[in-house]
Amino acid sequence: MTQAEMTEATMTQPTMTAMTYAEYGSPDVLELTEQPMPKVGPGAVLIRVKAASVNPVDWKVLAGYLDPMIDVVFPAIPGWDVAGVIEAVGPDAHAFEVGDEIIANGRTDWVHGGSFAEFMALPERLVARKPASLSWPEAAGLPLAGMTALQALNRLGVTTVDTVLIHGGAGGVGSLAIQLAVARGARVIATASDVNHDYLRALGASPIRYGEGLAERVRALVPEGVSVVADFVGGVLPTTLEVLADGGRHASIADAEVEQHGGSWVWVDPAAPDLQRLADLVDERGMRVEIARTFPLSEAADAFRLSMLGHTRGKIIVTP
Repeated sequence: MTQAEMTEATMTQPTMTAMTYAEYGSPDVLELTEQPMPKVGPGAVLIRVKAASVNPVDWKVLAGYLDPMIDVVFPAIPGWDVAGVIEAVGPDAHAFEVGDEIIANGRTDWVHGGSFAEFMALPERLVARKPASLSWPEAAGLPLAGMTALQALNRLGVTTVDTVLIHGGAGGVGSLAIQLAVARGARVIATASDVNHDYLRALGASPIRYGEGLAERVRALVPEGVSVVADFVGGVLPTTLEVLADGGRHASIADAEVEQHGGSWVWVDPAAPDLQRLADLVDERGMRVEIARTFPLSEAADAFRLSMLGHTRGKIIVTP
C-alpha cells in the first residue's frame, strides 16, 4: 500500500471527538481533537461515554509525575472514570450486552484511550453495572473515589467497634468513606473547613476543623484516641500518629511514608467485583455522590485547573 493509499484509508476510518495531549505539561497542553474510534478486542466492550470525572491522578499523569511507573502512549486521552452505555462487545466478551448502562475505573496498563472522549474501549473485567439510583454525572463520580474509600476501609478492617478519623471528609473520596464507614456501624469523625460541617453531619460524621490544633480537637472528642485513621489528603502523618490509640490502624492514599510507621499506603485495584459491590451498596443504602461542577468536554482544561486547586466539595464532571 502506498503512502497516499494509507493516508486515504486513515481518513476514511470512523473518528470521534476527544480531549488529548501530545506531551506532558499543564492543562494548557490539552486539545480537542478528532481521534480514531477505539478498537474493540477480545474480552472488551465499547462504551458510549455519558459522563467522566476528574481525579487528581488525571492531572498528575498529564504533568508526567507518574511517568516512572505508568507508560503513556501519545497522543493520550485523559480520564479513568466513566459512566456510559455499551455500544458494542468484542469477541469472547459475555458479561454485557449492547445498551447496558455501566460504570468503570478504566485504569489499564498504560495511558492512551481515556474517558474524556465520545467513546472508550475497556476490558470487561473493569466494568460494572451502573447504580440505578444515580444520575450519569453522579455515576461517573463513583468508581475511583468509591473504590478508594471501599478498599481503604477494607484494608483497615473497619467494623462496628471502631472510631474512625477521616482526613478530608468533604472530598470525593472522604465523603464516600464516611458513608461506607457509617454503613458498617462505626463512629466517624471527619475533617473539613467550617463551611462543610453541616454537609458532614448529613453524611453521618462528627465534623471537626482541620489545621493547627487538630490533634487536640480530636482528643477532646475521643480522649483515648481513635482506633482507625484514613488519610485522603496527605501531609497529616504527625497528627495521625498523635491521635491513634495503642494498637490502632492507619492508611493513606497520599503519603507513602505511612508504611514506615506501621500504616498502609493504598493504591486502588480497579477490578470490577469491588466496583459492583460498591454500586449495589449505593442502591441499597441510598448513598450520595456529591457533584461540585460539570464541564463540557471542550472545557476539560478548566475542569483540571479547578481540581488542582484542591478545595472542591465532591466530584468534578466532564460530559462529551
